[in-house]
Amino acid sequence: QVQLVESGGGLVQAGGSLRLSCAASGTIFSINAMGWYRQAPGKQRELVASIISESSTNYADSVKGRFTISRDIVKKTVYLQMNSLKPEDTAVYYCNADMTYHSGIYIQRREEWGQGTQVTVSS
Repeated sequence: QVQLVESGGGLVQAGGSLRLSCAASGTIFSINAMGWYRQAPGKQRELVASIISESSTNYADSVKGRFTISRDIVKKTVYLQMNSLKPEDTAVYYCNADMTYHSGIYIQRREEWGQGTQVTVSS
């Protein structure tokens, strides 16, 4: 079994900053890509940012220049530094990881999700 555990969400005023973390645990052989998605009330889940390596990142247009994704391969952790936050960034943020791991029965490659962390930006 594997787990993705997010932390760092909370309430912040517009213009402020937050840093999200997501740590993967379990019998993990490799992590191919990690990313952050978000879902606001009444809206579909959308990609915020993803990372394969420090030189291979992808951002939603709405967060470019404000958010930075990074990862620590040794710690199996992905981070999302969010600056200049806007009320429209309010959502539940989910960590996602494409991993190869031992499920307890066999080795498999799957995308797994964290439980989500709430980010609320007040105006």
